[in-house]
Amino acid sequence: MNITVLCRYLHLSLLEEVFDRLVNSYLENDIGIVNDFLPESLLEPLRNNLKGLYEAHRMHEAGVGNNAKLIRDKQIRSDKIFWLDRKVKNASEHAFLDIIDHYVAYLNSSCYAGVTGYEFHYALYEEGSFYKRHIDQFRDNNKRAFTMIIYLTENWMEGNGGELCIYHEDRTEIVAPTGCKCVFFKSSKLEHEVLLSHQSRMSITGWLKTN
Repeated sequence: MNITVLCRYLHLSLLEEVFDRLVNSYLENDIGIVNDFLPESLLEPLRNNLKGLYEAHRMHEAGVGNNAKLIRDKQIRSDKIFWLDRKVKNASEHAFLDIIDHYVAYLNSSCYAGVTGYEFHYALYEEGSFYKRHIDQFRDNNKRAFTMIIYLTENWMEGNGGELCIYHEDRTEIVAPTGCKCVFFKSSKLEHEVLLSHQSRMSITGWLKTN
């Protein structure tokens, strides 16, 4: 085995160890959580991309609903987003999407998940922003199978707000938006909300989709 193949093998082995922990957490609790989904070396470039888009006023107000039913109502959600696209020549975004490709292949081979595509966007919650209780599936389109949130927030501390509040049938779970943490759950099952942010909260959020 040459050094290039060996490095690739070790990289994939480390990724699959993280994927194992994420899926096992999901199977045990209906919500998968790992604190190290992305390598540390990727966090800062992605965070800087998000900040650059925000400073250049390229992020836009997020809406509720899809296609012609899309509405923008700041009483429901007040975050700003920017969709990731492979057509954009950005090395860190391509590296992120490569990891998602590996995760999709892992899910499909080990869990027979049937994932056929995905969509991800940067999300920024400014101070005073929130997203009221909702579910991540459209009434007329059930292609979103799994929700993924990967936090990029810097130096989050208790009291900064912006936590993810998950509503299980028998309990409520609060997830702190600390950097590099990944949250994974079934899009049609768990209602959730983003609590009021008292400082900037950054993430990449997206959905794995089926036909």
